[in-house]
Amino acid sequence: MELGKSLTARLFVYALLGAAAFSVAFPLALMVLNSLRSNFDILITPLGWPSEPDWGVFARVWNEAGLGRAIVNSLVIAAGTVLVVCTVSSMAAWAIARKDVPGWMLISLYFLATTTIPVQMFMFPLYFVMAQLSLINSPVAVILIYSAIFTPFSLFLLRTYVLDVPMELEEAARIDGASDFRVFTSVILPLISPGLLTVALIVCLNVWNEFLIAITFLQNAEAATATARFYQLTGRYGNNLADLMAVATIIALPTVIFFVAVQRRFIEGISAGAVKG
Repeated sequence: MELGKSLTARLFVYALLGAAAFSVAFPLALMVLNSLRSNFDILITPLGWPSEPDWGVFARVWNEAGLGRAIVNSLVIAAGTVLVVCTVSSMAAWAIARKDVPGWMLISLYFLATTTIPVQMFMFPLYFVMAQLSLINSPVAVILIYSAIFTPFSLFLLRTYVLDVPMELEEAARIDGASDFRVFTSVILPLISPGLLTVALIVCLNVWNEFLIAITFLQNAEAATATARFYQLTGRYGNNLADLMAVATIIALPTVIFFVAVQRRFIEGISAGAVKG
């Protein structure tokens, strides 16, 4: 009886996971297939198979839409945000985990409260501040905003990793004459590297796909990110679904490759963080 129940539960889990995987993979597959078809074929049969795949569409839209500059902008902003978030949150996590910080409960409640407030509420004052600082159409503006958004989550996640590092390792390093900076860089950072990788992946994927802040603060075509550039191109390719799907495929491809490459480490980092917390 228990064997039958176990088999039924396993089949249910597999069916649930299969449905979730299909719901994610199907739109991506449809986007790629439609990018290889003609616009007429898409309008007639949106779910059809490309009879004569047009592989040259990717090179054509890459040159016509200027996607190279947009992707470079997205890479710079994503890398800058990851660097700032990982640096600030790892240092803060170490300090909070090891020091008796006065009012830590109030600070944590403040961080948790700020993560629940929609960014749209701050859009106008943020735009005013960035305009006064002459940072509109500058990647610095969006890097600062993204860093402020993702630092609280990263801080709480990395704190669980720091708490799992034995104090004896830090004390041994200090006995050998290591400074606080040396302890942090030589002891703490290597041991919390799975958490840092998890934070980097989450921040990178969210920054790459973010649209509202990018389109608000990066209005020039030269400064636009990939997602903002896609929105700007909807007017040009609004009646050409095949080219739009090709642009979307090019923009989505780096994130898919990046996630597939590090998915195992990402899952391990999330699982370890959940257990430690």
